[in-house]
Amino acid sequence: MADVAKLAGVSSQTVSRVANGQSGVVESTREQVLAAMRELGYRPNSAARSLRYGRFNTIGVILFGLASTGNSRTVEAIATHAATEGYAITLIPVGVPTQDNVLGAFTRMGELAVDGVIVIIEIHLLDATTVALPPGVHVVVVDSDAGDRYPVVDTDQADGARQAVRHLLELGHHSVWHVAGPAGSYSADRRAVAWRTVLEEAGRPIPAILRGDWSAESGYRAALDLPDDCTAVFAGNDQMALGVLRALHERGRAVPSEVSVVGFDDLAEASSYLPPLTTVHQDFAEVGRRCVQSLLAQIRAEPAGPGTDLVPTHLVVRGSTAPPPA
Repeated sequence: MADVAKLAGVSSQTVSRVANGQSGVVESTREQVLAAMRELGYRPNSAARSLRYGRFNTIGVILFGLASTGNSRTVEAIATHAATEGYAITLIPVGVPTQDNVLGAFTRMGELAVDGVIVIIEIHLLDATTVALPPGVHVVVVDSDAGDRYPVVDTDQADGARQAVRHLLELGHHSVWHVAGPAGSYSADRRAVAWRTVLEEAGRPIPAILRGDWSAESGYRAALDLPDDCTAVFAGNDQMALGVLRALHERGRAVPSEVSVVGFDDLAEASSYLPPLTTVHQDFAEVGRRCVQSLLAQIRAEPAGPGTDLVPTHLVVRGSTAPPPA
């Protein structure tokens, strides 16, 4: 900064004002300082500015990995919206979801310069007696149940599942089989509970639940166990629905004339499945935006508190559902 001031023939205070975009600098002087900055290759020291103002303009994100569609699209949305607010993100994936690994991720995040943390993991793995965030670090939890500990942003998992099952019942199907996500997953459990509740309220038989791991292969394996009298399947996500479609095809069961299939997520490829997949649309971009806004509200000391902010879902009807065979 002293070199810039000397070259531009101004004080270091004037250089500081220009570097920080402050007013009170004559335009000709500002241009003179900017020209000196360009000539010397000067850039403001972000670390020094962070120490001075107590802000790092960085958001930490802790998650179980980027393999799942929900995680990758949510992180993409968080990064995009953080950038529009002038923030970068620091990403720490947790390879195996154990308590020690989660604690290690929080420890690493506490050693980094972040203003807040967005947590995309199952919150039940956080033991309040062992996981302690450094003072002043704010938290938002995604797609989980944090009770009254942290603010939560989530897709309305239950309502999306209700829409899917009711759609199949309204088409005339006697009952609906469910290929669920892994046990212990918050989103999988919410969708499974809603599936069961809708069938109970309608007085319909409740088939044995089938489990997958969100992958197409697991959906395929689960669908091999579907009975021959099954006419409707609600898959916990679109990738498992793709596996269900493959299994039904190999078993000689036509979709949708013999069996209807509904997914969850509304992947970009869902409309290109054969047949095009009826599915529940999740607005991952809106989830990411609300996560960033909730965290920034805490950072800016705006009034806020624990609670769940639900992002609505809606059913997208395509060619994979139809009335059951006569």
